[in-house]
Amino acid sequence: MIAPAAALSTSIHVSVGQVTASLALVALAAAISYWWKADLERDIGIAAVRSLVQLTLIGYAIKLIFEADTLWLVFVLLAVMVLFGAITARSRADKVPHAFVPLLVALALAGACTLGLVVALGIFEATPRYLVPVGGMVIGNAMTASAVALNRLGDEMHDSRPRIEATLALGATAREAAMPTVRRALRSGMITLVDSTKTTGLIFFPGTMVGMLLAGANPTDAVRLQLILLYVLLGSVSIAALVATGLAYRNFFTPAQQLREPEAGPAAS
Repeated sequence: MIAPAAALSTSIHVSVGQVTASLALVALAAAISYWWKADLERDIGIAAVRSLVQLTLIGYAIKLIFEADTLWLVFVLLAVMVLFGAITARSRADKVPHAFVPLLVALALAGACTLGLVVALGIFEATPRYLVPVGGMVIGNAMTASAVALNRLGDEMHDSRPRIEATLALGATAREAAMPTVRRALRSGMITLVDSTKTTGLIFFPGTMVGMLLAGANPTDAVRLQLILLYVLLGSVSIAALVATGLAYRNFFTPAQQLREPEAGPAAS
């Protein structure tokens, strides 16, 4: 088990004034956008406000869950994360017909499998203090990977339509015709985290490690916990991208193994 003393520290305290002062960097980002006419000022402002509201609310929710110390509240929170993650990812995969169900299944499986495995292996204790933050990281990264994979899948299926139809005409099954496209989509969903894992410690320090170091943790403990989380995220991203693409590509085909006609508007959920 991860020792509580190694994984947690209360030696750092952040005041409201410090958070307010950090908004100067948000203003800087907006000023750069305005100066170079990138037209991102509104998005930057909305992002800053939404992050403030959402993180504040989730902070109070997590505080209540920690105080209650019951696993069913953890499961409710993680289920809500999976639901909203699937809704968010669906909006990015608008070229994939009926993408919501594959995304929902992918995120749920990624979260359940990875959290279940780390608990079963004795890496983390089955308590809210461990499952909530790790579950949030797992579902968030799985959502991003699934959204990227399905976005690529939608573009590839559209661009490769003549090749896929020709392959089907030669007697191939829908799976055989779509597999090259599915592989490229799966790679797109996984490659970002794979590349960032390769450069961890050389080009950048991950957030968990930085947070622990700032909180006064032993550098060795910070490194070991970060390695565990990186490996957990690699597993969750792989599961999510695989399940999402493996289920979603079928929606491009009819039960008779024929390629469906593209929809006129945005893909249905």
